[in-house]
Amino acid sequence: MKKLFLITFLFVLIGCNSQSKEVTESKVSVLVLGTVQDAGSPHIGCKKECCAPLFLNPDKNRKVVSLGLIDYENNKTFLFEATPDLPAQLKLLKEQAKIEVETPNGIFLTHAHIGHYTGLMYFGREALGAKDIPVYAMPKMKAFLEQNGPWSQLVDLNNISIKDLVNNHEIKLTNNLSVIPFLVPHRDEFSETVGFKIVGPNKSLLFIPDIDKWSKWEKNIIDEIRNVDYAFLDATFFDGEEINNRSISEIPHPFIIESMELFKGLSDAEKEKVHFIHFNHTNPVLNLESKKASIVLKHGFHIANFGQNIRL
Repeated sequence: MKKLFLITFLFVLIGCNSQSKEVTESKVSVLVLGTVQDAGSPHIGCKKECCAPLFLNPDKNRKVVSLGLIDYENNKTFLFEATPDLPAQLKLLKEQAKIEVETPNGIFLTHAHIGHYTGLMYFGREALGAKDIPVYAMPKMKAFLEQNGPWSQLVDLNNISIKDLVNNHEIKLTNNLSVIPFLVPHRDEFSETVGFKIVGPNKSLLFIPDIDKWSKWEKNIIDEIRNVDYAFLDATFFDGEEINNRSISEIPHPFIIESMELFKGLSDAEKEKVHFIHFNHTNPVLNLESKKASIVLKHGFHIANFGQNIRL
């Protein structure tokens, strides 16, 4: 009888621990709200096969790169990047979080290139007329918004409230969430560029949508991948064939083929962490049925998908 009781007790305990783990894992999630490079897909002025059909039949899943962060326990949401697709992305974030408010509890900006901050315009008097939306920005990014119209009007009218980011300084958002910005090399005409490490109650995620070649970074991307559970990394171009009409010096992103070569020594488990994101309109992996997409998947890496939901 005692043996039966012990077995039953252990079964219940294991079941409770399993349920507890599931509840804990469901407290926080990251929602992929966009995977495409700044100018979107189809791309303005593009007559190629990659875009021409999309002007006639748009793909609603092709939105500019953005992540949504949801803390279900505290009913809070956060947005990474303010893109030209912001209205639709915020609606998707709200629906996924099952909350009533239409705006997030904070927006984190990586840099001042068009696909990453211009969605802030929708908070202005011509649109939402928002009140004190927290926008997290590095010093140069903050100054850019404060000193240049029309963004300065958002500040002057208190549509947005800019919060300071400090390199490698952790920001505690809730008891479940923290965010760490870190500088990365990129074209910094108007602001510095950062990536983010998002830390949940159980897992962490690296988000680097824009960076120059990995060799230019003071950190070792291999080590950074090993130190997180997920890594969403710049994959603007598959290879050099896509940019036959522009100098690579103008757009020195790491090609997917270069990243795969660099990461080939990772274990299968480490490769599983890598999710390529921020695809130019010419990038063949936007079509998951393409030959080059299959190459990425065959090598053990992931291609970020719109609507993808990851528990942290």
